[in-house]
Amino acid sequence: MSIPSRISLVTLGVDDVERSTAFYLALGWELSSSSVPGDVSFFRLGGAALAVWGRRDLAVDVGIGETGAPPEFRETTVAINVGSEAEVDAAIAAAVEAGGSVLVPPHRAEWGGYTGYFTDPDGHVWEVAHNPYWPLDDAGLPILP
Repeated sequence: MSIPSRISLVTLGVDDVERSTAFYLALGWELSSSSVPGDVSFFRLGGAALAVWGRRDLAVDVGIGETGAPPEFRETTVAINVGSEAEVDAAIAAAVEAGGSVLVPPHRAEWGGYTGYFTDPDGHVWEVAHNPYWPLDDAGLPILP
């Protein structure tokens, strides 16, 4: 058997589930009724889901036990592709208004697109990008060549 080439759920370990839930709600993301207030929150994304769960609970669940302070950079980013440069600017501004921080301001990238990075309140890095070489389908997902 091979592993299906898709991502169904991204789980972010967070220090405060309620604070993180409020952040993603402030971005306008839809909270699933599968959420357990104060324990884990699930958000519907285009074709996948995002979970925010206590960092220590997640560490125990994956079998590494409790961890200390989160690393400064987790060597992972999650990206949101949008249809224009103006949408990149608006998304970064919305993240800041919701309580996030700009990591890299929107700018023209060497690969020909337009991109910027923000962090959520727990330091998880999100990229917002417009890639003129990857059109978006009706669901807003990139169509790779």
